[in-house]
Amino acid sequence: MNIKLGAFFVWGTIALNYTAQAQSKVDQKNSSTDPLAENMLVYQRAIGGWPKAIGKVVVKYEQVLSDAEKQEIKADSLHKDATIDNKATSREIRYLIDAYKNTGNTRYLIAVQKGIDYLLKAQYANGGWPQYYPDHSLYRGQITYNDNAMINVLNILQDIVEGKNNLDLLNAGYQAKAKAAVQKGIDCILKTQVVVKGKPTVWCAQHDEKTLKPAQARAFELVSLSGMESVNIVEFLMRIKHPDEQVKNAITAAVQWFEKSKITGYDFVFVTAKDLPGGKDRILEQKPGAVIWARFYDIDTNEPFFSGRDSEKRKTVAEIELERRVGYAWYGTWPAALLDKKYPAWLKKN
Repeated sequence: MNIKLGAFFVWGTIALNYTAQAQSKVDQKNSSTDPLAENMLVYQRAIGGWPKAIGKVVVKYEQVLSDAEKQEIKADSLHKDATIDNKATSREIRYLIDAYKNTGNTRYLIAVQKGIDYLLKAQYANGGWPQYYPDHSLYRGQITYNDNAMINVLNILQDIVEGKNNLDLLNAGYQAKAKAAVQKGIDCILKTQVVVKGKPTVWCAQHDEKTLKPAQARAFELVSLSGMESVNIVEFLMRIKHPDEQVKNAITAAVQWFEKSKITGYDFVFVTAKDLPGGKDRILEQKPGAVIWARFYDIDTNEPFFSGRDSEKRKTVAEIELERRVGYAWYGTWPAALLDKKYPAWLKKN
């Protein structure tokens, strides 16, 4: 072997060894895993989002999956059931970015970025988000504030803009995309704030994706002013640094509505009812000093109302069927912390 050829083989061997060592380090980095994060990778749909349930079975990442179960779930990755309902997609993104920070496993970061891409793709041109994407059947295509679905998404995107909660670990290109999506989302929020007799109030739990008007979702979720979802909408608006007059006015009007709509001297409590299925009931009970709000208020009269699976408006919760009476949050203290602490603190800054 001549000297030049020998040198070539020596340097080639060194290069191969260096490459192998580098790959080994990458493999070691990726070999650190998190059991819940691993299951989240299994359930992630091809489009980037996650389902909240498979059929009617709620997804539980704590469950240990067999290899056969993993393969079956992965084989169904084209299923159009990705959603932002019940914290789906939002919770996975949040968990996986933390898992990436803790383990350095790049597969988790890739999954997060794919999830963010899904959220950006799902946003309507008017700034809203549907409950499901790409499945828009039934009420799934409506702009969905219900259970804070859209606000969960906006908080993730705003965290990207601000570099918070480990989302600064994303590719830097996501910041500009997130900022644009957030601005569109704010525009949608401002346009969907319900105006009654010329005065802005709060929001419905869901709005028509085209007209932006309040819309019905499930049979017992009628068109209304929401005493629950509107709280997180206001709190998101209060995150905005240097808010303009439109945003300030939206926040102030909503807070005024919460003050006007509170119910004093009552609480919504569970009681023992041995003669009823399940042995319990839920009633509105007098309680001095208590303050609560209804989940739904009539847009025209601002009076609380209730409805069962027959979609009929009732004036009292006692008038709807037991299953819905005990199985839904008809009253709550949702705006309390906003009015007592968060809004006063925001006022000092703005």
